[in-house]
Amino acid sequence: MPYRKTNSLDRKRLLFLSLFLFALFAILIVQYYHIQIIEGDIWSKKAEKQHYFTISEPFMRGIFISNTSIKKGHPELAQNFVIDVQKFHLYADPMAIPEENRQEVAKNIAAILKFTLSEETDLLTQLNIQTRSRKLRMWLNKNEQGAILKWWYPFAKGYKIPRNALFFTCDYQRSYPFGKLLGQVLHTLQSVKDEATAQGKPTGGLELYFNDILQGKQGKRKLMRSPRNSLEIGEVIAKPQHGANIYLTINHCLQAIAEEEIAKGVQNSKAKSGWAVMLDPYSGEILALAQYPFFNPADYQSYFNNPLLTEHTKVKAITDANEPGSIMKPITIAIALKANDELIKRGKPRLFDPNEMMETSNSHFPGRRKPLKDTSFHRFLNMNLAIQKSSNIYVARLVERIIARLGVEWYRNALAEFGFGKKTGIELPSESAGRVPTPGKSHPNGALEWSLATPYSLAMGHNIQTTSLQIAVAIASFANGGYLVKPTLVRKIVKPMADGSEEILYEHKTYANQERIVSEAYAKDVVRAMKYTTKIGGTAKRADVFGYSEAGKTGTGDKAINGFYDPRFVASSFVGFTPTTNPAFVLIVTIDEPQYGYIPGIGRMHFGGTSSSPVFREIATRSLEYLGIDPDDPFGYPVGDPRYDPSKADWLLELKEIKELYDKWNLLQKNP
Repeated sequence: MPYRKTNSLDRKRLLFLSLFLFALFAILIVQYYHIQIIEGDIWSKKAEKQHYFTISEPFMRGIFISNTSIKKGHPELAQNFVIDVQKFHLYADPMAIPEENRQEVAKNIAAILKFTLSEETDLLTQLNIQTRSRKLRMWLNKNEQGAILKWWYPFAKGYKIPRNALFFTCDYQRSYPFGKLLGQVLHTLQSVKDEATAQGKPTGGLELYFNDILQGKQGKRKLMRSPRNSLEIGEVIAKPQHGANIYLTINHCLQAIAEEEIAKGVQNSKAKSGWAVMLDPYSGEILALAQYPFFNPADYQSYFNNPLLTEHTKVKAITDANEPGSIMKPITIAIALKANDELIKRGKPRLFDPNEMMETSNSHFPGRRKPLKDTSFHRFLNMNLAIQKSSNIYVARLVERIIARLGVEWYRNALAEFGFGKKTGIELPSESAGRVPTPGKSHPNGALEWSLATPYSLAMGHNIQTTSLQIAVAIASFANGGYLVKPTLVRKIVKPMADGSEEILYEHKTYANQERIVSEAYAKDVVRAMKYTTKIGGTAKRADVFGYSEAGKTGTGDKAINGFYDPRFVASSFVGFTPTTNPAFVLIVTIDEPQYGYIPGIGRMHFGGTSSSPVFREIATRSLEYLGIDPDDPFGYPVGDPRYDPSKADWLLELKEIKELYDKWNLLQKNP
């Protein structure tokens, strides 16, 4: 019996032990399942954080590329206005650097990067922060990165510090191969990017307008926390996506010519500033958009930290709307010619005849307290003479007839057809629509925008505000035979793909949506009148482009200073195109607030014919030579030049005829 009891007891103990072990094993399996399956992702991430970390794999922001296709017969070689240059940000893993070594680490980094004492102190403060990642310095170049690594690797090995306790991340920074060239149009990015998205923050210009298209998406690279693994290698777990590239219509050589000459013009005129717009009259493509004083994107902080310099960051050709002055007169004449057609459609007599001898001695107009004045007195003029002499009275008489026959609304709508009072849609922020008075509408002070005298002011470019780009577009309609073009800065937008291919996101269609606003015959009539401007007897002899035919018009627009007009402050312009047959470009030059007054041997410096016209000639001459366009007036040079031939030079016969007509009407008889 005792034996049986003992045997039975042993079996019970064995069973209990087996059940206990089974329960422990079951608990272990359940815990294993809980950890490995249910909480597997959580523990995997924790383990990975202890042994691995990820850094951003930077993307390249889209760039801007010059229009090198404009020069016929030459290969289109890429010239970048802006590029992304590889830079490096220095980081530390302070928790991996022993406390006793941190001061020496800070001292050596400071010596390599030539820090000041205060910068070195701040660096040590950063190294004493208990974190696994701390940014120490941004935008280091390759040489600086190399110098730090050359010191750090032996140092880390000697003190048995993980080599990855100091590491670099790669990034891209905007760089400008042409320096300040096209600065106001391009703009730049702030030095500190958005921390969440790693996207740059544009300061303005094309960078801001096309920000969404230029942006890319950063990738990711996984690295191991080990002294045996260099941070320059690692698995790319997400490839970066680069931004789209924008091919501009602007050519870097034409831009350089325009900037150089506008700077000379502003300095010679002792002006506040100046700008120029060069436009292809057929496609609307802007070939150059220059401004002085310049804006250097690489030094953007100096401009935005100084209110006096911030003004120079604007693209004034589209942001500053001023009274255009006499540049409006060819447009007034075109509207009068269109009025002829409108009246004929209505079965009524024409408004005027371009060859009509119109009286211009009577300068009194309804609603004006003072009579209008021309710079010189003329008894009679026709359309061609009116443009040549820049007569205020002649164009005012035309508008007087227009509103008497067709009404003020028709006249106001005709101005709008040329694009005035609305934005052109150019691909830049902050474009001004300008201002055209509206009949029946009041100013904030209660005064009517359109008074009895308003039409006569509009005729000669007063009481209307336009941008230089709006004027260039309007004048282009005469150069191209009557079409209103849509100006653009973009030829195409191309997205680089991961496989090396490219996707075209946009391509400019040259003649899309162009509206005829003037008949071809009337456009030729206006061009013919504008050709007298740059010859003897015209207001802009200094705009004569020797060897080429040209047509143009001067303008001197008043500026409102603190709500009042001050004759000492004007915006003087010249707009024209060359050659007159198949023009290469329309070019407008504006000199803002040139020196006021008369200078012996030069003339009234504040007039467009004196300050802006020479700049037009220099830009046009150099640009035509660069483009390889053969002279269409090879005998049209100044007297004394061996190439001059009065029997063959363009427009000399017409000048002789118009002078004889002027003398007959104004000098040779007292009565018509």
